[in-house]
Amino acid sequence: MTVPPSRPTRIDTMRERNLALVLREVARGQPVTRARLAEVTGLTKTTVASQVALLEELRLVTTAGPVREGGRGRPGAPVSLAAGPVAGLGLEINGHYLAACVLDPTGEVRLSQTVACDNRGRDARETLEALGTLAQWVIARAAETGLDVVGTGVALPGVITEGNVNAPNLGWESVPAAALISGALHGQVFGVIVDNEANLGALGELWYGAGQGAGSYLYLSGETGIGAGIVVDGELFRGAHGSAGEIGHVVVDPRGTTCRCGGTGCLELVAGIDAVLLAAGLADDVGASEPGLAELLRRLDDGDRAARGAIEAAGQGLATALVGAVNLLDPDTIVLGGLHAHLAPWLTPAIEAAVAHGGGKLRGGRPAIRASALAAESAVRGAAGTVLAAVLADPSALA
Repeated sequence: MTVPPSRPTRIDTMRERNLALVLREVARGQPVTRARLAEVTGLTKTTVASQVALLEELRLVTTAGPVREGGRGRPGAPVSLAAGPVAGLGLEINGHYLAACVLDPTGEVRLSQTVACDNRGRDARETLEALGTLAQWVIARAAETGLDVVGTGVALPGVITEGNVNAPNLGWESVPAAALISGALHGQVFGVIVDNEANLGALGELWYGAGQGAGSYLYLSGETGIGAGIVVDGELFRGAHGSAGEIGHVVVDPRGTTCRCGGTGCLELVAGIDAVLLAAGLADDVGASEPGLAELLRRLDDGDRAARGAIEAAGQGLATALVGAVNLLDPDTIVLGGLHAHLAPWLTPAIEAAVAHGGGKLRGGRPAIRASALAAESAVRGAAGTVLAAVLADPSALA
């Protein structure tokens, strides 16, 4: 498991800092003995032993039977992250569904649930109320299995400023999503963390998916809307105002139709899943992304002309947008996420060709193109992962 980065915390004592340090090193090197923890942290063995004991009391780590390191000295008892009961909840609102996912500190998915529904144009409070109901149901099911959800991360498809969300694809304008969701979820130690779905998708890939070992990369979410999450040297890049990565509103066809954002010819209008389904002659499946995608894939395999034409247009649109992004950001890798992950075999050739001829000689190389193995689960897993990152940064809060 890649260790999630630290978040700003309330830690103010040496003991609390040491506790967080030891827990992060357990996550990074597990299974790891106390002797090794003392070596990598610079703490005394006595201090490490006391911190491990406290982490065991907080039910964050477990100790296995003793093993001998290097054949000398007393055997050590390896320490690992505990697979519960502490857990993080991830939630996601998308144009076509609501999703929930519970992760334990090892990154294992312990419970997941998706509710198909059309949230585009639906009243924001109604959508958030439905998400709160889903969250409460999942938390109750998790408790039945002995899991204690200590915080919630929420992935939303829009620009988020101080908890307020502008999401053109949902018809939201300045919706106080953070406050409304927090009102439905009381008593969680780490509260509610709200973020853009592409940012959380990029983190989900970094911690649990195709972003591991990918260097600095651009994660492309592919749903009704299209967003990008930018990871540089293992850290999420947000931009000066937190809205970096709005690649779905890059203009790829200046003579195109008007977008919900108010612009013209945006990438989403040719490469968003609704646009692709419409162009492929699957208008009846718009608003039901999974059945529509399954039928689209079947038609692509059968060589259907309309389906192939829709994918070709989407691939060219993505290629146009990504050439500019690659020349600007110089990433090691591009990760195709969301529903685009399923379409990667058809989209990748156009992207690779465009990137190769769009300044590749200037850079001396071109980024690798990867399809996400998490697909539509990237954002909801990343959302749950933000809670686990908060636990790693401040485990003493659980005391």
